[in-house]
This record gives sequence, C-alpha cells and structure tokens, in this order.
Amino acid sequence: MEQDSNLTEDASAKEVKLGRKVTWVGFWTNALLSLFKIISGVVGRSSAMIADGIHSASDLITDVAVLIVIGVSRKKADSSHSYGHGKIETFVTFLISLLLAAVGIGILVDGVKRAIDFFEGGEIPEPTWIALIMAIISILVKEWLFRYTRGAARKISSSAMEANAWHHRSDAFSSLATLAGISGAMFLGPKWRFLDPVAAVFVSILIIVMASKMASSSVKELLEASLPEKEAERIKEIIRSTPGVKDFHRFRSRSNGNTKIVDLHIKLDPDISLKKAHDIATKVENDIKKEFDPIVVNIHMEPYFSI
Repeated sequence: MEQDSNLTEDASAKEVKLGRKVTWVGFWTNALLSLFKIISGVVGRSSAMIADGIHSASDLITDVAVLIVIGVSRKKADSSHSYGHGKIETFVTFLISLLLAAVGIGILVDGVKRAIDFFEGGEIPEPTWIALIMAIISILVKEWLFRYTRGAARKISSSAMEANAWHHRSDAFSSLATLAGISGAMFLGPKWRFLDPVAAVFVSILIIVMASKMASSSVKELLEASLPEKEAERIKEIIRSTPGVKDFHRFRSRSNGNTKIVDLHIKLDPDISLKKAHDIATKVENDIKKEFDPIVVNIHMEPYFSI
C-alpha cells in the first residue's frame, strides 16, 4: 500500500509540473500578445484591437488563478479534507467562468453602443494594416494556445485548466470579430464599418454561452451532483459482472475535482468466509479503478438472503 501511495504522489507531482509548465507558457504568451495588440491598436487606429488587447490581458488573471490552484487541488487528503482538495479547482473553474461571462458581457455592451453610435451618425476611424496583421497573428497564436492547454488539461484531468483553455479560445473568437471589423472597414468603405461592432456582438454571445456551460458544470459538482448517467451505468455494470456479487444497492456517486467518488453496498453469500468477502469487494474496487482512476470506491458488505 505504501508503494502504491508513493506512485500516486509521483504521478500527482508530474501532473502539477505539467500543468504549471503549460500555464506559464500561456501567461507569458498572453502578456506579450496583449502588449502588442494594444500598441498595434493605438498605432493602427483600431479601437477594436485595443479592446481585444484588454481582453487578452484578462487571460493573465485566469492564468495566475490556475497557477495557484493547480498544486493545491492535487494535494493528498488530510485530516481536514478527507477526500482531497479537488473542490478548490472546481471553485476556481466557476470563478473563471464568471470572469469569462463578464468579458463577454463587456464586449456585448461595447459592440451594441458602437453600433448605435454609428447608425446615429458617429464615425468609426479606418484602421491600418498593422492592426489587420496583428488580428491574424492573434487568432493563430490563441488557437494554438487553446489546443496546447486543452490537451494538457485532459491529460491530467484538470477542469480549471480546461476552463482556461476555453478562455484562450474566447480570445481567438474576439480576434476573429476584430479581424472581420477591421477588414470591413479597410476594404468595403466607411458605410460597412458597422461590421466591426456587429461581429463583436455575435462573438460575445458565443463567449457568454460558453461561460454559462462551464458555470453550470461547476455548480453541479459543488452541489454534489451525481456522476454522468453513462459513467454511473458503466460502474454498475462492472459491479454486476463481478463473480460473487449477488446484488447491490445504496449506490451513490459524486465528484471532487478530478477524483470521482462512489459509495455502495454489495450483497454476498452469507456462508462465505470474511477473507472471501473481502477479496470480492477488492476485485470490485480494482475493476472500477481500472477504468475510472482517479476514483475513491467505498464498499459496505452485506449478507444476501433470497426471498
């Protein structure tokens, strides 16, 4: 058991190292990208690019949050947190979703205001090539950063990192809207410059929807929602197929960060030895862990009596 514990701690340390490495890459990429966006927005006479740069700067906040939480959430269980610290990561994911929603609402409000101002006779200045090129670079860099971060997040089962990855993609969407607006303003003439705020409104709605899905998933976990039905049914199949298990009941499930938790009672032949009963329960636990690790399986054994 001590050797298994050491292996688990080593795996957890590697996950934390990978998570921090990927997040630091995102942090410095966002820092440089936001700086260059704001500069190109000012020089290139594009308010959309300046706003896009500010959006990129908001990613720095989520990067810092993930850097703080990635190590804490992987800490082993202690006397005050019997099932570990995974809920910390879930809570941070929820906070990131709120920030993402706030960014989306901000883009939405700004886009609507700019569109109204344009149709009331206001002018949107014509941007220059530097802003257009920066928008293209931003899309490519943020899409790469999204895929890079999401790949690592799924490898170590980190909801906070995955939420941060989608924050990167929201920035790519924002840059896409900026590119559409800048292109319209440059190539279609002054009458088509309203495309910039309209595209921004469309993208903001996508960002808000994305944030809502993240928030909903996090809230469900914080409120101890059961595992997805497909996962729960697969676990039940494993229990039913284990030789020696006559029946089971009181099946309950939930998540704690990237760790799943299952509680159940299995019914066994009352005439078998305690060792045999323990061996059956151990097989149930090990078979479940083969497919769903990290998972905590709490099994209570009961005698089975046919009616």
